[in-house]
Amino acid sequence: MWQPKYIMQDGDLVPFADARIHPLSLSVAYATTIFEGVRAYHNRQTGEHALFRVKEHLARLTGGMKLMRFDRTFEPGFLEDALVRLIRANEPDDDVYVRLLVYIGGIGPMTTTGPVNFTAAAIPREKPKYAETGMSLCVSSWTRLSDNASPPRIKTTANYHNSRLALLQAKADGYDGAIMLTNQGKVSETPIACIFFVKNGKLITPHSSSDILESITRDTVIQLYKETTGENVVEREIDRSEIYLAEEAFICGTGQEIIPVVSIDRLLIGTGDVGPVTSLLRKRYFDVARGNTIDFPSWRTPLL
Repeated sequence: MWQPKYIMQDGDLVPFADARIHPLSLSVAYATTIFEGVRAYHNRQTGEHALFRVKEHLARLTGGMKLMRFDRTFEPGFLEDALVRLIRANEPDDDVYVRLLVYIGGIGPMTTTGPVNFTAAAIPREKPKYAETGMSLCVSSWTRLSDNASPPRIKTTANYHNSRLALLQAKADGYDGAIMLTNQGKVSETPIACIFFVKNGKLITPHSSSDILESITRDTVIQLYKETTGENVVEREIDRSEIYLAEEAFICGTGQEIIPVVSIDRLLIGTGDVGPVTSLLRKRYFDVARGNTIDFPSWRTPLL
């Protein structure tokens, strides 16, 4: 597996091991950091890399900077060019996972809004552990953050404390991951990804008011499902008891891609195997992301 040589800080390439943030900066003291995970997929036939849906990721990042009231934003075009330079400098020969963080680098009281800095790392990422076997999930006793408390639609590091608590509990109880519920007891998402279910032959997912991250991969799945089957994904509130009776389930996210769920609270989902809808969407996702098809060309930004 290839290894990163450089990391980027504020547009400058520095040796990977030399990156620094002051330990008293607001990014550390108060978690004033917004981030994105972006994939650059490698096409083995052409040898080329292409960033996947980078414009959508950067649009979400810009919205997060606005809601966090940072005293400046970065132009998406500038950040896109920076990521291309970073990936090229590292000379990867396989898929790349980019972690882009924008944060308050200054020292001061909690209300400090600048200076605003950014760091980007281009690193390898192994295939998710449960990609083929599927995951066993539990319904967490930890409630998902609400929009009025700490909006999950902002991809900020502060929100992942809630996710970490749920994951730690799930692991301690012998599960691979967790499903979190809203304050109203409806299904929200997992700590690290959105979730979909097949019920009565229909693909369903919690709607955007269910305290979920407005996931780029979730949107990708919704569009691919309609394009492939001619049907719409049903976005609605989902009860806890419904999910145990699902025929299939899977989670999705940039880091996780598409991973089957084979059991919830030790109840098998369907037959306990990877279902046909999950298999279909996973194949379609990778064909589009890797450029094995000419479909959805605007989703791929080649590293020219």
